[in-house]
Amino acid sequence: MTSHQPRPATAHRSSGLSGSATIPGDKSVSHRALIFGTLAVGETRVTGLLEGEDVLGTAQAMRAFGAQVIRTDRGAWTIHGLGVGGLMEPEDVIDCGNAGTGVRLIMGMMATCPISATFTGDASLRRRPMGRILDPLRLFGATSMGRDGGLLPLTLRGAADPVPVEYALPVPSAQVKSAVLFAGLNAPGETVVIEREATRDHTERMLHGFGAEVAVEDLPEGRVIRLRGRPELRPQTIAVPRDPSSAAFPVVAALIAEGSEIVVPNICLNPTRAGLYQTLAEMGADIVHDNPREEGGEPVADLRVRHGGTLRGIEVPPDRAPSMIDEYPVLACLAAYAEGDTVMRGIGELRVKESDRIAAVVAGLRANGVEVTEEPDGMIVHGTGKVSGGGTVATHLDHRIAMSFLCLGLGADKPVTVDDAGPIATSFPSFMGLMHTLGAGIEAA
Repeated sequence: MTSHQPRPATAHRSSGLSGSATIPGDKSVSHRALIFGTLAVGETRVTGLLEGEDVLGTAQAMRAFGAQVIRTDRGAWTIHGLGVGGLMEPEDVIDCGNAGTGVRLIMGMMATCPISATFTGDASLRRRPMGRILDPLRLFGATSMGRDGGLLPLTLRGAADPVPVEYALPVPSAQVKSAVLFAGLNAPGETVVIEREATRDHTERMLHGFGAEVAVEDLPEGRVIRLRGRPELRPQTIAVPRDPSSAAFPVVAALIAEGSEIVVPNICLNPTRAGLYQTLAEMGADIVHDNPREEGGEPVADLRVRHGGTLRGIEVPPDRAPSMIDEYPVLACLAAYAEGDTVMRGIGELRVKESDRIAAVVAGLRANGVEVTEEPDGMIVHGTGKVSGGGTVATHLDHRIAMSFLCLGLGADKPVTVDDAGPIATSFPSFMGLMHTLGAGIEAA
């Protein structure tokens, strides 16, 4: 592991953001495209792949398991797959950097193959709990050995004789659900996953697209996903839609900076990912969905965002959390500019992300003069329509904390500084350049 040198950045009050904001490919879809391509027989072609550090780490991991993963052009990749059950044992440790999604999905992918792999990551990832993944993978017959609490580094030994599993998710988590489904691909018979609250469904969509026998049904006990094991997955051509979680930052920036009007094209608006945009509409944000269409099996539209009017604080329904869990930090920053309280509950999952995002957001807002109440599973931002700013925010190696508070600074009376903008490259490597192009006053130290 290389040492990380912090790279501070400061956002100044700005106005009149304008232009077209080209967002990187969706991170969730990009991870899954590489993994499904590895498990298919033949050549899968991907365009629009997010080339951030997290996804590049997954590409390198697929090579370590024996797939040929080749970059042919900007965002264009080919994967020559090995087939379900065809993974080779890696010769070295798999370093997943900051990618919680990547490491958990990869563990699921290999958990029903008779091979071993050792996983590690950066300082942030090594603090994130893996027990929620390891518990269901053990039901298939996989075993693991690592640090107390299921922390990385750890070694996972896949099941030599896997068995199918029926697993009810104890908490809403697309990562856990997807890990179980990936493991179920190489288990005989039918693997069943039950989720009480629907989470992002990219894995189910791709399973169907690659030719797996998968059925999804809404029943009284929840959303039930049934997967028939050991299919031969067919290679696909995948156009990765633009990431709605990354789009949240220029969208919120335009809502904060006076006189702004921007277009954010080709954004994935999968219902399991679009909770933020529904919430912004309820707050009174001026966002129009132009040219709605479908690309790569996902609903897509161009977003036209205008600053104007008074945003109002609202209570975000807790059951909306799975569809916008990564967007709460930037929503909290926008809520500071709304009139009244914005109540966000049922988001305890944020405490085990790249950082304790509830604690990090609360500390960052308070450092910049915003009144906020912290709760065990949420927070209440007491918006007044203005932010004094002037504070420095500890990002805790968390890319979303860094980007959220740089957006906060675009409307603050005094500049807002984040202590480290370096981790932004894990998910949105073009963020700084894009924001400059739109006219945002963000500068790196």
